[in-house]
Amino acid sequence: MRRRDDTRSRPRILRCAVAAGAALATVLAVGACGGDDTVTIRFSWWGSDSRHEQTQQIIDAFEAQHEGIEVVPDFTDWDSYWDRLATATAGDDAPDVMTQEERYLTDYALNGRLLDLSSVSGTLDLSDIDESALLGGQIEGTQFAVATGVNAFTIVADPQVFADAGVEMPDDTAWTWEDYISIAEEISAAGDGEYYGAQAFGTNEAGFNVYARQRGEALYNPDGSLGFSAQTLADWWSLSMEQVANGGVPEATMTVEVGATGPDQSLLATNQGAMGFWWTNQLGALSGAAGRDLVLLRQPGESEGTQPGMYLKPAMFYAISAQTEHPEEAALFLDFLLNSSEAIETMLTDRGLPANVVLREQIVPMLPDTEAQVAEFLAEITPDLAEPPPPPPNGAGEIPAIMERLFQEVLFERMTPLEAAEQFMQEAEAATAG
Repeated sequence: MRRRDDTRSRPRILRCAVAAGAALATVLAVGACGGDDTVTIRFSWWGSDSRHEQTQQIIDAFEAQHEGIEVVPDFTDWDSYWDRLATATAGDDAPDVMTQEERYLTDYALNGRLLDLSSVSGTLDLSDIDESALLGGQIEGTQFAVATGVNAFTIVADPQVFADAGVEMPDDTAWTWEDYISIAEEISAAGDGEYYGAQAFGTNEAGFNVYARQRGEALYNPDGSLGFSAQTLADWWSLSMEQVANGGVPEATMTVEVGATGPDQSLLATNQGAMGFWWTNQLGALSGAAGRDLVLLRQPGESEGTQPGMYLKPAMFYAISAQTEHPEEAALFLDFLLNSSEAIETMLTDRGLPANVVLREQIVPMLPDTEAQVAEFLAEITPDLAEPPPPPPNGAGEIPAIMERLFQEVLFERMTPLEAAEQFMQEAEAATAG
C-alpha cells in the first residue's frame, strides 16, 4: 500500500531565511577566501540505515580530499524529513545542501528557498548528467536541483511465493490489469492465509499516474492542473477493492497496518506476499529484508493502453539552499556527490541509477546482483516508455495525504470509489491552486 520512502505528504514548507552558522573559508580550488578556519556545511537526507552508512562514507571521502570543509550529516527517516526541513527552513537554519523530492521541489524553488545552480556553474559540472535528470530539476527554466538518478515505479515480485503457490510468473510484456487481479487471487487462495498474492495499492499517486497515462490522461497537465477524470481514479480504486473482495490482498484492517510500515516490514520483505508496487531503487532493500532474490516486472496494462504509462522518474534531487553562506563549498560537495567515482561506487543505485551517464556505465560491472538487475531492467524498458511527466505543481506535497485518507474511506466502504474520486479532485484542485 504506502511506501515510506516515497509517499507520505507533509505540510507546505514554511518561510525560509539564512542558514545558520558562519565560518571563514580556507583557500580552496574553487577560489574561496583565505583563512585558517574550517568551513562547515550541512547536508540533509532521508532514508534507511544502509543509506545513512553509505552517505557517511561519502562524506568521509569528500572531507579527506577537502581538508578545509567539514560536512555535518543531518538525516532522518522519510516520515520526519519534511516537517524537520520545513522547521529548519523557517528557523533560519536550512541545510546548505539538501535532498529534495519532486512533490516539494516546486514549492521550495518558487518561494526562493533554492539556489539557482547557474550561479555556481564554475564549481558544479553538469556536463555528464543525463538530460532527463537535468530537466526534472528545472522550474520555469531555472536549474534549481539535479536528480540523483532515475528509477521507475513498477512491480516487485517473489518467485518463491509464485512457486509455492504453483502459479507461473506472468509475461510482464503482455499482462493486463485483469491478469494482475486474477493472479493475486490465485496465489492468495493457495496460501490460505500464510501468504497473499499482493500488497494493496491505492495510495501512491505515482502509481495512479501510470494508470492514468495508460488511458491517455495524466495526474497533472503541464500547466499544473489536474489531467484526469474522476472516473479514471474511481476505476483504479475499484480495481484495488476488487483485490480486497476476492482475497488477493489482505483485508482492510491488515492492509492499513501493513501500509503503515516501511519496506522492511512489507509483505514482500516478510515473505508473506508475491507482488507489490515499489520503486526500482528499493529492490535491494526489499531483497535484503526478504532474505531471497526478488525480481522486477513491468506494471500491468502497459501493452493494452493508449500509451505506456511507466516512465523514468528522478529518484530524488540534490539542491543548495538559497541562503547558504557557503555556496561555492556547497557546490563543491554537490559536484562530488554527482561526479566522483568514490560517491557513485559507494551509493551504486540506492538513489536511483546514477544521473552521471559516464559513471553509470562505469559501475555496472561492479553492481551486486540486485543493483545489476535494476540497471538491466531500466535499460530494457526505457525504449518502451513514454515521455516523463512535468514536475508536479506547487502544493503537490499535500496530495499523498489526501489520496491516502480518501482511499481508506473507500477501503472501509464509507464512500464509493466515485464519491471519493470526486472529493479527491476537489481537494487536490484546492491544494494546487495557489
